[in-house]
Parts: sequence; structure tokens; C-alpha cells
Amino acid sequence: MSNRILTCIGCPMGCTLQVEMDGQIVKSVTGNTCKRGDTYARKEVTDPTRIVTTTVRLKNGGVVSVKTKEDIPKGKILDCVKELKQLVVEGPVKIGQVVLENTAGTGIPVVATSFSK
Repeated sequence: MSNRILTCIGCPMGCTLQVEMDGQIVKSVTGNTCKRGDTYARKEVTDPTRIVTTTVRLKNGGVVSVKTKEDIPKGKILDCVKELKQLVVEGPVKIGQVVLENTAGTGIPVVATSFSK
């Protein structure tokens, strides 16, 4: 048995979570004050994911802010960022517009989070 200590990011409370594990199996989660804490802890220790936010360059100059539409595996973040660093998009760009269909082979699109001219 092993224990992991996490700070929950599921809500503004920031609870300190204690996750008891038997190998890769979560036996218990304690310290959470809401259901989101339990869900977050179980996912974080078995299959951590993140939403990536950054900017991409516009062909006519400037940048537009973007994010992955869903969480991607934590191990794919660097690949995603490398792809986005090379990406140049044609403006104008609208909020929610897909700027990259399949980031880092995850099947998850990257969308604009701001307008551009």
C-alpha cells in the first residue's frame, strides 16, 4: 500500500486529498469536502489529463489565444505545445473556431478562445 497527497483543483476549496493505493488501484480517497475531490483524485493518480492554453501566431501578424477543447493526457502536453508553436493560422478567427483538428495524435481539437482580425 502507498499513499499520495494531492491538492484538489476540482473547486475553489483546494482540499488536501489523501489517496490510498494498492499498486495502480485506488483503495480510498479522504480529505475531500465534495464529490469532485474524489473524482479528481482517482483520475489524477490513474490517468492525469490537462487542458492546454496558449497562443498561436496569425498569418497577418499578432496572436490569438487557444485551448484544447478537452483534457489531453499529461504525457502529450509537450507534443501539443510543439505543434502549436509551429502553427500559423489565417485571420480572422472567431471564438470556438477549430484551429487544429487533432493535437498530438489525441483526436482532440484546439479552438480559439478570442477573436482576431
